[in-house]
Amino acid sequence: MKQPELGRKITELRKEKGLTQEELVDRCNISVRTLQRIEAGEVTPRSYTVRTILAALDYDLSRITDDDAARKSFSGWLKDTFLIDIDPDRSGTFIIKQLNIAWLLGLVYFILGFLESAAEYFRMEDDRMIFSIPVYISIKVAVLVSFFFFQRGFIVVGHMFRNYLLKIMSYVLIFGVFLIIAYDIASLFYESVEREYILGAQALTFGGILILYGISLIKLHRSFGNVPVIAGIFEIAAAFFFLTIILSFIGYIMLIPAELLEIVILFKAVEIIKSKQPVNGAMTT
Repeated sequence: MKQPELGRKITELRKEKGLTQEELVDRCNISVRTLQRIEAGEVTPRSYTVRTILAALDYDLSRITDDDAARKSFSGWLKDTFLIDIDPDRSGTFIIKQLNIAWLLGLVYFILGFLESAAEYFRMEDDRMIFSIPVYISIKVAVLVSFFFFQRGFIVVGHMFRNYLLKIMSYVLIFGVFLIIAYDIASLFYESVEREYILGAQALTFGGILILYGISLIKLHRSFGNVPVIAGIFEIAAAFFFLTIILSFIGYIMLIPAELLEIVILFKAVEIIKSKQPVNGAMTT
């Protein structure tokens, strides 16, 4: 454990024992000033000093080591899951694997979208469920998981081709879809704001997001040709329909070809990366 966390941990343990700094130093044979500086995070003590202090507090050093390892493990999992920091040394097989997963789950997301749309249409227009609640929730969760991995592909593409707007907007879309699905599921069990207002806010929000997302796709044209340009135009057109709110249903129709083209982009990215080794973990657009 590094400073200042170590100092805070020692302070916490000392107070749990009901000891003053003077009482603790009497047990471990160090000066009060040294303990004060350690607790304040001003110095990093030698391992022997740390063991002595922890022994005086009846605390096992291995517990701190285990806690630190757990935090590092979680941090590593978080980075790998959300591809926050892609290691250039893994830019071969690892990248291709992520892209293959992305376009395959993109197809799954595309198919599930029709089931989700039908469920939402009847829930909104007729105020009835065409699926049982467990099936509805399962569809929603499957949509979220498949969309997450689908967009991970564009996080990879954004990283490899230095299109940081695409990378950022993919994170935004993942977060936005998570909020929407969480609301849809929660609204089954709790009274909430009228769904019309929520759907209106959703249309306006995603209208703005999709304009930027469409622009980020168009920026891939130098490496991918016209496919991302057409996909970007569909996304921007859909965004403008969403912004009208009333014509949002046309926006959803416009997203159908956009999503198919985006699957093609991910598949094409695999072929490009296979044929061209990245320079310093990135490719230029």
